[in-house]
Amino acid sequence: MTLWSGRFTSSMAQSLWELSESYSFDHVLYHYDIVGTKAHVRGLAEAGLLDDSELDQLLAVLDDIESEFDRGVFVRGADDEDVHTAVERRATELAGDVGAKIHTARSRNDQVATTLRLFTRDAATGVASSVLELVDALMDVAGRDPISCLPGYTHLQRAQPVLLSHHLFAHAWSLLRDVDRLFDARNRLNLSPLGAGALAGTSLPIDPQRTAQMLGFAGTVANSMDAVSDRDYVAEILFDVALLGVHLSRMGEELVLWTSPEFGFATLGDQFTTGSSMLPQKKNSDVAELARGKSGRFIGNLTSLLVTLKGLPLTYNRDLQEDKEPLLDSLRQVRLVLRAMAGAYRSLDFHAEVAARAAADEYLVAVDLAEMMVEGGEPFRQAHERVGQWVSESLDSGQAFSQVVAGHDEAGRFTTLFEPGQALKRRRSPGASGPDAAPAQKRRLDDAVAAARAKL
Repeated sequence: MTLWSGRFTSSMAQSLWELSESYSFDHVLYHYDIVGTKAHVRGLAEAGLLDDSELDQLLAVLDDIESEFDRGVFVRGADDEDVHTAVERRATELAGDVGAKIHTARSRNDQVATTLRLFTRDAATGVASSVLELVDALMDVAGRDPISCLPGYTHLQRAQPVLLSHHLFAHAWSLLRDVDRLFDARNRLNLSPLGAGALAGTSLPIDPQRTAQMLGFAGTVANSMDAVSDRDYVAEILFDVALLGVHLSRMGEELVLWTSPEFGFATLGDQFTTGSSMLPQKKNSDVAELARGKSGRFIGNLTSLLVTLKGLPLTYNRDLQEDKEPLLDSLRQVRLVLRAMAGAYRSLDFHAEVAARAAADEYLVAVDLAEMMVEGGEPFRQAHERVGQWVSESLDSGQAFSQVVAGHDEAGRFTTLFEPGQALKRRRSPGASGPDAAPAQKRRLDDAVAAARAKL
């Protein structure tokens, strides 16, 4: 029997049932539905709508139902359309008429909204925690190779030498922004919809502020219609995951390049690579490619929800059932990627000699030449033009860039710039890539990670 069978004279068509049911994917929300239901029945008791014995019986029954789910022995009923129906049906089986009181002053609309907010609040925290584990992995790799360097790139062309730690910390900072966004969304969703009913509240004397307090919410959604229709927080979390996925994709692309023979900057551990079914020599960085590939899935899930929401009138519409599969999928997949990428970075063998040779490319001191001219009083644009001409002369003549510069260096001002590591050491400004600037950035990063962990 469905929750609305009194109004109908025939059962739901099988084709509609198959289209309508959501238990197959929303059963994973059972813990949060039961947590919300416990707060609801406590609120009913405080309002005088349940006596103490009925409350105790319902709380015990809900504990039993959760235990059945936990142990994998919960049996779905033939009419259990979703996890919320299943919990109520089982409570009524175990508690009889007392179980039938469990839905007093509540609609599935505010019940589902409460369950999903509770789940999403915890899930945002879980993803943020996994992001911080990846940040830790980046910092560990940086700490293993504190003086290693490589070229920094623009347009995938060698630009200037940077410390490996500086490069990895750039990723860490972007990931910390992802953590901030997740916390920000978590704070914004932390309001309880419970008590809104189907859309307009109830005539029964419940106290939504009290149940919100029980559930750890900061307060209640102010408007009952908004409470049951709002899925902004789902879209926000999906956006946060999509942008996090873009960052992970960028990191994956970089690992694919670094571990190719053409770059040769690094090798991933065997436990984070795969081989070829045909080519015996292959060692493929599949973890990085999958991180890159999943980003399309995350973006697609966000787009799917936004398109679903864009044309819905107030308040609840069944279209909103389509919020769960994208959310559940993105949250699960992004944590898989984060764990795998953290392990991949920890397995990384950075080939410092190969990267250092690339960073020693003579052309990477070009801007230092121009800046040294600026220190002597020459306007930067004129200095830039002169150095560009020397680069062109080197390329056209086949002479080493240092030899060309030496031929124009009447005062011997530039001889030290071509010494190993000099261009890197000159990167001294705050936030720059050189060793003198590195300790201050490391302290800032440590503080930022500590602050993010405190918010967990």
